[in-house]
Amino acid sequence: MYQNISILAAFVFIYSIVGGRLERTPINGAFVFAVFGLAFGPLGLGFLNLRIDAEGIRTIAELTLALVLFTDASNADLGILKRSIRIPERLLLIGLPLTILLGFAAGVLIFDELTLLEVAVLATLLAPTDAALGKAVVADKRVPANIRQGLNVESGLNDGICVPVLFVFLAVAASTGHEGSPTLLALELVAEEIGIGALVGIGLTLLGSWFLRLCSTQGWLTETWRLVLVASLAVSCFAAAQTLGGSGFIACFIGGLLFGWMTHKHKHALLLAGEGVGDTLSLLTWVAFGAAVISRHAHAFSWDKLLYALLSLTVIRMLPVVLALAGTGLKTGETLFIGWFGPRGLASIVFGVIVLGENLPGGDIIVPTAALTIALSVIAHGLSANPLVGWLAARESKARPDTT
Repeated sequence: MYQNISILAAFVFIYSIVGGRLERTPINGAFVFAVFGLAFGPLGLGFLNLRIDAEGIRTIAELTLALVLFTDASNADLGILKRSIRIPERLLLIGLPLTILLGFAAGVLIFDELTLLEVAVLATLLAPTDAALGKAVVADKRVPANIRQGLNVESGLNDGICVPVLFVFLAVAASTGHEGSPTLLALELVAEEIGIGALVGIGLTLLGSWFLRLCSTQGWLTETWRLVLVASLAVSCFAAAQTLGGSGFIACFIGGLLFGWMTHKHKHALLLAGEGVGDTLSLLTWVAFGAAVISRHAHAFSWDKLLYALLSLTVIRMLPVVLALAGTGLKTGETLFIGWFGPRGLASIVFGVIVLGENLPGGDIIVPTAALTIALSVIAHGLSANPLVGWLAARESKARPDTT
């Protein structure tokens, strides 16, 4: 245990020093973290022996995703979002369902061993994009604001939307042969997940922001405790929503949007510490992914899983985006840019661990396929982020009229 702690702590220290330099290279943090876990884990040098069970990985990944969603949503510019709502609206209402349907169709053709329900689970598991893994794109000012905000909102909401969809498929499987309508059960579950999540996020954030403002005017806040405000509020939203049967991810994203609006004058100072905690948790999640998940399932990788992974990152994601954004006035290059940057990461890890805990007969196909897709996404989207952002910025620059 102490050997693991010393290795992880040393790695966090080293990365915190050189992280600024690495951010200016094509290598993203998730790639570095996962490779480190793989290199020091059982398949590599064997120095890092993380005996993390499914519940442990799920807890780390869920808390990481919750905090990242809250801080990213708080940083969103609602003024720009109002002017560019069509992009995330179409991506979520048209692109996301089409992605699940196309992923389902590809899974039926590729995996004969899976039932239709298991294929639907796989397609849903890999549908959401990752706000944290796409941070290099949504935070780069060279990317047009409407595209950045659109991708950020899509990443923030699609995993929360996919949670009830995934649970619907699992609930239908569990209710087979029992009394009651699976369709009615599914509708009730969707309403609970989204409705309770939204109410909890709004309620706790309103209460927390009001109390924060009151104590701030009284001079009761200290610099030390100010650092944990955002992280504690985000975790409260997530855990309370999950406890009451709602979606903690929906609660965190909606709560984050509200918190950013209510504290807009001072939000950047408040969010810095929360973002730091989120980055650290993200590091640990990706190290665990490389050391525990990839190492455990690498032997199950095969050509059919690789084919599905490649399709998931390209056609299954990009074709629905092109169809969803048709008629919005975006240039072809901008649409393809949005379609390509649909990285799979924390949400898919969380969903994969949930599926693993359900002990589905096809789990030995679903989980390795998801792990391989996430690993390829970390590499492909990480290496292409800076070059493609530069390419898009150059195109935008040429397209602007010369005012000199």
